[in-house]
Order: sequence, then structure tokens, then C-alpha cells
Amino acid sequence: MKLRITYMILLVLFTGYTAFTMSIAQQSLLSFGYQLISSPDTAQVVFDLYIMAFLATVWIYQDCKKLGKSNMYFLLFALLTLVFVSIGPLLYLALKPSTEASKI
Repeated sequence: MKLRITYMILLVLFTGYTAFTMSIAQQSLLSFGYQLISSPDTAQVVFDLYIMAFLATVWIYQDCKKLGKSNMYFLLFALLTLVFVSIGPLLYLALKPSTEASKI
């Protein structure tokens, strides 16, 4: 149960911070992403981040399959992970049944 509360707190804080930064940003998310990958040093960080996002998406898929969840259920978290990276896995962990979430 303590992990679920931690996931919820992280989800609320990070989602709030993401919404805040996007609301004050002076460029679109796409142009920001392009700017990040235009330099080798920041591109490496982006690639590393998306490798981790891919691994999290694979884990979510396998876990959804094990729990008997539908592909549409998985797709929600996969799309959130592809766009916002951390929000998808955090939401998945926060919504996962507590008996399963405590084993992680």
C-alpha cells in the first residue's frame, strides 16, 4: 500500500510539473524535441530516455497480458509513455491492483 501512495504522489507531482512547464513553454513540444536531438550530447539523453520508455512499455504489455487486461487498456499506457515517458508507467503502477503493485 505504501508503494501505491508513493506512485500516486509521484504521478500527481510530476504531472502537475509537466502541465506547468508546458503551459509556460514558449515553443511546441515537437520543436523542443527537435532542438534536443539536434545536438549529440542532448540527443544521447533523449535516446537513453526513450530506450527506458520502450523497456517500460514492454513491461507494461507483458504485465497487462499476465493480468488478463485488454489491448486497449495497454494502449492507453503505451501512448502516455511514448508522449510523456514517466507518466504512463507511473499511472499504470498507481492503478494496478494493490496486491500486484506491492510485489514490485
